[in-house]
Amino acid sequence: MEFSSKLLENAVNEMSQLPGIGKRTALRLVLHLLRQPEHQTFQLSEALSRVRAEINFCKSCYNISDKTLCEICENPNRNEELICVVEDIRDVMAIENTSSFKGLYHVLGGKISPMDGIGPQDLNINSLVEKVKTGKIKELIFAMSPTMEGDTTNFYIFRQIQDCNITMSTIARGVAAGNELEYTDEITLGRSIMDRVPFETSLKS
Repeated sequence: MEFSSKLLENAVNEMSQLPGIGKRTALRLVLHLLRQPEHQTFQLSEALSRVRAEINFCKSCYNISDKTLCEICENPNRNEELICVVEDIRDVMAIENTSSFKGLYHVLGGKISPMDGIGPQDLNINSLVEKVKTGKIKELIFAMSPTMEGDTTNFYIFRQIQDCNITMSTIARGVAAGNELEYTDEITLGRSIMDRVPFETSLKS
C-alpha cells in the first residue's frame, strides 16, 4: 500500500495493530477521522490517553475502575459471600447485563494456556486462593468460557481450594462448548448463572 504522506502511513500502521483491524480498514478509519471536525479527533485522542494513563484495577476483584475499589465491590447491596470467577472485564460486563447475579467478581486477567505461554503465575489466582482461605466466602462460581483453556483454569483453581469449606459451582452448559462468554446472549447467560451446577458434577460430564 503506497502512501502520499508519512504521517498518514504512521497513523494507519498504528491503527492496524488493533485486533481485527487490517491495513485497509485502518486507512478507512484514519481518513474518516481526518474528515471530522478537529476537536472530535482531539477528544478521541485525549480519551485514549487518559484511559491508558489514569485507569485503575480494583484492588479487590481486579475489575477495571476509576477508583481504588470498583462500583460493584463498593455496593453494600452485593452479596460478599458469593464470588463469580471470570476471565476478564468483558465477562463482568456480559454477566452484569443479565441482572441475574448479585454477588461479587474476581477477574483472573486471562486463562491458563501453555500454548500461549500463560501459566497460573501470570493470572490473579493466588489472590483468589487467599481470599477463599479467609473463610468469608461461601460459594465460588466458575464462569470461564467453556473452552479447553477455561476448563483447565477452573480445574487448577479447584485443586488449590478443594480442601476449603466452600461450595464450588460452574455455570450451566447452556453456553455452547467452545464459545466465548462475551458473545453469549443475555438470556442464555443469565439462565446459566441461575442454573449453575456443583463443580464436581461438571468434572464427570
